[in-house]
Amino acid sequence: MAYQFRYSRWDGTQQVFDFNADLVFDLLNDELIEHGDLNAALRRVLKQGIEVDGLRLEGIQQILREIREHRQNQLEEYRLENIYDEMTNALDEVLEKERTLLSDLQNKPSNDVQVLETSPSGVEDRLDFLNFLTHEDLVSRIRGLKDYDFLSDQAAQDFNELIERIHGHFANQIVDEMAGGIRQTQNETISSRMKDMLAELNEMFEKHRVGESPDLTDFMENYGDFFPENPEDFGELLEAIAKRMVAVTQILNSLSSEQRIQLEELAKEVLDDIDLQWQMDQLSKNLQTLFPDMSWELSREFTGEESLNFLDALSVFQDLADIDRLEKTLTQVATPGALAEIDIEKVKDLLGERTAEDLRRLSEIADLFQKAGFVEMKEGQLELTPRAIRRLGQNALRELYQRLSKEQVGQHESFREGAGHERDFATRPYEFGDPFNLNIGRTLRNALMRNGFGIPVELDPADFEVDQTEAMVRAATVLMLDLSLSMPMRGNFVPAKKVAMALHTLMSSQFPKDYFGVVTFSESAREILPERLPNVSWDYVYGTNMHHGLLLARRMLTSQIGTKQIIMVTDGEPTAHIADDGHPLFSYPPTKETVDRTLLEVQRCTREDIRINVFMLDATPYLVRFVETVTQMNGGKAFFATNENLGDYLLVDFMNNRRTVRSVS
Repeated sequence: MAYQFRYSRWDGTQQVFDFNADLVFDLLNDELIEHGDLNAALRRVLKQGIEVDGLRLEGIQQILREIREHRQNQLEEYRLENIYDEMTNALDEVLEKERTLLSDLQNKPSNDVQVLETSPSGVEDRLDFLNFLTHEDLVSRIRGLKDYDFLSDQAAQDFNELIERIHGHFANQIVDEMAGGIRQTQNETISSRMKDMLAELNEMFEKHRVGESPDLTDFMENYGDFFPENPEDFGELLEAIAKRMVAVTQILNSLSSEQRIQLEELAKEVLDDIDLQWQMDQLSKNLQTLFPDMSWELSREFTGEESLNFLDALSVFQDLADIDRLEKTLTQVATPGALAEIDIEKVKDLLGERTAEDLRRLSEIADLFQKAGFVEMKEGQLELTPRAIRRLGQNALRELYQRLSKEQVGQHESFREGAGHERDFATRPYEFGDPFNLNIGRTLRNALMRNGFGIPVELDPADFEVDQTEAMVRAATVLMLDLSLSMPMRGNFVPAKKVAMALHTLMSSQFPKDYFGVVTFSESAREILPERLPNVSWDYVYGTNMHHGLLLARRMLTSQIGTKQIIMVTDGEPTAHIADDGHPLFSYPPTKETVDRTLLEVQRCTREDIRINVFMLDATPYLVRFVETVTQMNGGKAFFATNENLGDYLLVDFMNNRRTVRSVS
């Protein structure tokens, strides 16, 4: 199949896939957040591909569809019924040329005929013999003509060329005669060179079989023209030969029994050297033992109209074998690095430039990430680096900010003046009790405006103007993130995790002195480092253990100073608690004991001045009633949110909480 491509000068309108580490990493953002597994995300990209701005990098799933379509097109285009037509037609032409000459000689003067009659066979006998061969099969014709004494030099030459061509067809199952332009000396035939080559090859195979390492140097020096692939070691050499021989074997498997017998007899007739045939059979058996997965027993059913001769069939079967191997390789690929084993040039020949380029780019993803500092190899697995984790948090924070208006977000400012140390470059008249942070410039200007210019400048308390400072708040926050199975089932997990990562990024970048902790809870609760949020995924267990989560969060906040709060994001009511023996107990609907133990933790948080703000997703009537009880006991806030607006509510409340709840010293 031929492919044509047209190139033009860049004019700014052509679309080009900007394939770089930042782009691909950001496209994986939600996948990494949902599963927290870089290797799983890479497997998804390999399988499904990537699309951005209408441009697509196809994944293995689509490439496999192309492979199967290519195979089916081949099977529906050709047929094998007339695989011998080319040879038969060539023999018909040989017979016709010889018959024409004999007919002409019959009509010559008698003295010419008498000359012929002095030879072992006369014209009539020759014509009868040729007419007899016309009705014989291909093998019988070749066998009969091999011993025939041609009178037509052209017919004899054509017949010898046909025999050499058929010989080359069978030679192609071992060597690449077409590509190699096989070399031979004046006193040497292709058959004798092949026989010597096969004998040496089988000897090397025996050494390989018993664990020795055959030296390929001398062999390639003598027979390298047979193998243009230029194999680097003995294993590559054997694989190259096996790929050709399996194609011939599959052709035999795909023929009818009559065709198969005829092809086998044709091989024996053309390769009339018994030793050569034995060496080929021996090599075939050795290769089938060494490469049992090469589908030696496979047969193919062609249903098309276009006839294939033997040489074309060999090429088509090798093409189909390459397609089969590519398909098998792609179905087993689990990492981008595994694609490096694929011959991209072969893919280009089989499926075209675009598919080959897509595979090449897919194979480079892991390398791109490593060079960009997003991943590193640890114990054979790719892991996210701190830089990548920061980028995930920044992406989450940026996404939330983009969804909020400037009026909602504000600048984290305070709504009244404070006595802190952070200047906001504003001033105001001094009032009794204010820190004496005198603004000299504004104070002198007030005195000059009141008294006029002149020295000395007389100051009055009414001239005093002080710098205005923000009331800076130190806050301690624990985020409780629900990891129960209902979160991903209802589509709530990814938005909730994005919010968690955005808050961590906001805290670490803008409020580094604040404390930020994370507790995840499902059947039970656990404290995790905020830096490990990207690796968090949901739990395949039942239970929403708020009791345990609140207990851990309260203990984490006990040693902290400043404003203390718990932000709980959940989509379910409490259905589990920690029993006296330390084990979690699950029950749905919630038992009275679970609810009572959870509310007892709420009460303890309230006594320790820890505010609990609850963000409910897909709130049920029972959950609403429970959260209302929590807010009445604790004084915190309750938000009824969806997975679309959770980030808006949570981020704005966090900012507002820092603006309005403070301690001024």
